[in-house]
Amino acid sequence: MRAKDILALDFTGGADIPTKNVDGGMPVVSVLPRLLDSADGSLGVTVDGEMVGKITRDSMLEGLGRMIAARDDSSIIALECAPGDYSASRIARAVEDTDAHLVDLWSTPAEGGKLRVLLRVRREDPSPAVHSLERYGYDVIWSYGSESVDTDVAAWRLLELKTLLSV
Repeated sequence: MRAKDILALDFTGGADIPTKNVDGGMPVVSVLPRLLDSADGSLGVTVDGEMVGKITRDSMLEGLGRMIAARDDSSIIALECAPGDYSASRIARAVEDTDAHLVDLWSTPAEGGKLRVLLRVRREDPSPAVHSLERYGYDVIWSYGSESVDTDVAAWRLLELKTLLSV
């Protein structure tokens, strides 16, 4: 996705023109830091030297939201590792060893000089992928998925069985 794909709809020109500009072909990941540093929270967008619109924080959020497709069949896993131990292909292999698919991978700096890696895995229960990542030597910080739902259903069924056997 490029800068020209996330223009604000309320651009009228005139006094509405932002003080800083970016090229319309610039990737969104390069636009975001500039937008955050912008004093008025907006950037002008030019194509071939002509002003075509502006990007606001709201339009950026909407554009990023479109980049991350909603999935009900996914879980989230957060892990940390030393920068020298980071390998996207190794992380993907660890996830795919569990017959799951890696949908998204984001990395950010963490405390202590480590990297925090956030994964979205196409599997409702993240626990097999978590165990695989730990076997590969990654420190899993937390995970979110439907494993707790399965545990609740199992506990409810055991309670129903006990009630039935008590009759």
